[in-house]
Amino acid sequence: MKKSLLALAALGAFAGVAHAQSSVTLYGIVDVGINMNTNAGGFHKYDMSSGVLQGSRFGLRGTEDLGGGLKALFVLENGFDLTNGKLGQGGLMFGRQAYVGLSSNFGTVTLGRQYDSVVDYVGPFESGDQWGGYIAAHPGDIDNFNNAYRTNNTIKYTSANYSGLTFGGTYSFGGTAGDFSHNQIWSLGAGYNNGPLALGVGYLNARTPAASGGLFNNGGTIATNTPATGTTAASFAVTTPIYAGFASANTYQVIGAGGAYTFGAATIGLTYSNIQFGNLGKTFASPFAGQKATFNNGEINFKYQLTPALLVGAAYDYTRGEQIEGNSRAQYHQGALGVDYFLSKRTDVYLVGVYQHALGDTVNTAGQVVAATAAINGLTGSTTNNQFTARVGIRHKF
Repeated sequence: MKKSLLALAALGAFAGVAHAQSSVTLYGIVDVGINMNTNAGGFHKYDMSSGVLQGSRFGLRGTEDLGGGLKALFVLENGFDLTNGKLGQGGLMFGRQAYVGLSSNFGTVTLGRQYDSVVDYVGPFESGDQWGGYIAAHPGDIDNFNNAYRTNNTIKYTSANYSGLTFGGTYSFGGTAGDFSHNQIWSLGAGYNNGPLALGVGYLNARTPAASGGLFNNGGTIATNTPATGTTAASFAVTTPIYAGFASANTYQVIGAGGAYTFGAATIGLTYSNIQFGNLGKTFASPFAGQKATFNNGEINFKYQLTPALLVGAAYDYTRGEQIEGNSRAQYHQGALGVDYFLSKRTDVYLVGVYQHALGDTVNTAGQVVAATAAINGLTGSTTNNQFTARVGIRHKF
């Protein structure tokens, strides 16, 4: 009897050790609010929507200590619409993230559906990733700073932290037999965060982004999940008019940089991005076959922690297109203001307003040069060159 009790005690002790060496955490965010849009396809619109300040989600993350400084880890993260219970990211079960990997003192390697380096190292400096939500992202989230698109079939490396310096990269297999570059995506980035100064740079390159399974067509937030199978631009799934006319490109490329400096309760930030849609007409027919469209974007933002519970923010963003080799030039001026009040560490209420003004002309999905119209990210576009939206919402983290 004593031997049995001793054996049970020993097993219990080992079970406790094993439990201490591994963990699984359930986490999530629920975000919902009421919106007003002054011009949604020509009409005023009032509605309720989910996941503007941060995408509504729940997820599981876990680690296991394998010994010798080596750990196994995984993340499974679902996105959903709080207003109706539907899955997000085109109906994918774990459309936000889904990966597994190994971590050591030399860095972390993960495999699955993941964020690219522009999102990781530059995105956090944009106002939309801080207090403005996706409506304050750059027009059409054209540079993916706000994580409109994620990468499938991805191998990712993230370095250890070397006195504030981190770096990494991703590579996504296209998976097309006989065409190694089809749907291929790769990115590189680096960041520095030490004291009041933070900096980040990133590069993203995606081949045939509008093809079935490409970057724009794998469950993005501003595209449907319907493959672009037609031979004209009208078959393309991206809904934003900012760059839908250039979706036939063979290559989508982003070069981005950002920085922020904190002094006391205030932080000022800057971002810059250069975006190119190269070799138009590759994915489907375009009257501008072989040409390219280029955009440049710059943002300055400011936030101030008035009290431990009250944050205010302001931002101005400018986007300029040098499109189809100078035959059209669109400009977008955008301003955003936000107030965020924390009722507790996990629950806050917020108010965000965004105004956008468009100038010049652009290319529509039929390949025609037309007057540019305002199109705040994630919303139904305006029929004029002006659009204003305001949102009041509540967010809870668990």
